[in-house]
Amino acid sequence: MTQDWLILSIGNSRLHWAWFQNDRLQASWDTNHLDGTTIQWLVLSQFNFQKCKLLPQGVALPRWTTTPDLWIASVVPQQMLSWQQYLTVRPITLDQVPLLGKYKTLGIDRALSLWGALTHYSGPALVIDGGTALTLTAADSQKTLIGGAILPGLQTQFKALKQSTAALPQLDHTNHLPDRWATTTPDAIQSGILHSVLSGLEGFILDWIKREPNSSILFTGGDGEWLYQHLEERLSPRLPLGKNNIAVDRNLLFLGAKAILWPNYPSTAPN
Repeated sequence: MTQDWLILSIGNSRLHWAWFQNDRLQASWDTNHLDGTTIQWLVLSQFNFQKCKLLPQGVALPRWTTTPDLWIASVVPQQMLSWQQYLTVRPITLDQVPLLGKYKTLGIDRALSLWGALTHYSGPALVIDGGTALTLTAADSQKTLIGGAILPGLQTQFKALKQSTAALPQLDHTNHLPDRWATTTPDAIQSGILHSVLSGLEGFILDWIKREPNSSILFTGGDGEWLYQHLEERLSPRLPLGKNNIAVDRNLLFLGAKAILWPNYPSTAPN
């Protein structure tokens, strides 16, 4: 029997969606945060994302005749409350993540992404999530959390500089890396943020590799691909001989959630 189910990860800036059939991830996509009216309409339509114009081009979903299960992992409590008004919420909580050594304020998004890396790739693992916050989260081969770090994400840094400094333009990072010694204000902003972030991440990664030479290093999040592209070439020659464990996977969080939920599905679902 085919079981269709959805996962919603509520982030600080966006909603991240995934559709599974049994244990297979079929599609993932992002939307903006939704207001109450849109949430109500989406639930009443049995998650007809096409009709609600909440699918990017190239993503196709079936037309469900019954409402699929929706599991929610949220770092934004207010958004979770909005969903609870219209359907039975199936929360994914930190207690469900069988990661050893976790602390009570560890973000559920970080925990699930790390669990996805540990179960889908191998341990030890370091996850670098380039989202609104740029996070590093690491665990050893025993699936024990070693620790991590948090700093403002790339877009957050650009926006903060614009908001806090008069007459400076708000910029996005580009595909290319600017010259370190810039001769225009826009290029100087790009240089200051991007080179500093890349150098800082490189230091964290190399320190981790000294500790765990066989570690997988996974990039995820909205800026994960960009960070991977600019760090992989720097790091590959410095990894242990024959090792190339650097990859980008935007679905780490969903893979972590699936690893927790699917083995006993649907008995994990509340009545």
